[in-house]
Amino acid sequence: MYAVIKTGGKQYKVAAGEKLKVEQIPADIGSEITLDQVLAVGAGETIKFGSPLVQGAKVLATVVAQGRHDKVKIFKMRRRKHYQKRQGHRQNYTELQIVSING
Repeated sequence: MYAVIKTGGKQYKVAAGEKLKVEQIPADIGSEITLDQVLAVGAGETIKFGSPLVQGAKVLATVVAQGRHDKVKIFKMRRRKHYQKRQGHRQNYTELQIVSING
């Protein structure tokens, strides 16, 4: 069984037992959270789509870790204009372990 969930403005296809990194969610490590924005639920050949969400479907997940991704380097330059700009960015994330899919 799998589900397509929406969190942090992005969509993820998840199954029970998977780990994934999503945009930061304010939750403690080890706590269990419920993701209720489920767009689709599938099992084998059958797929149930929502419009926009599937009624009564929930995904239970456990927070494994909070962290930051690797640094992304931004470099801007205008040739022959003596302009160079360097900037870096590290995005926060929450790592989730999918426990079960109810739907």
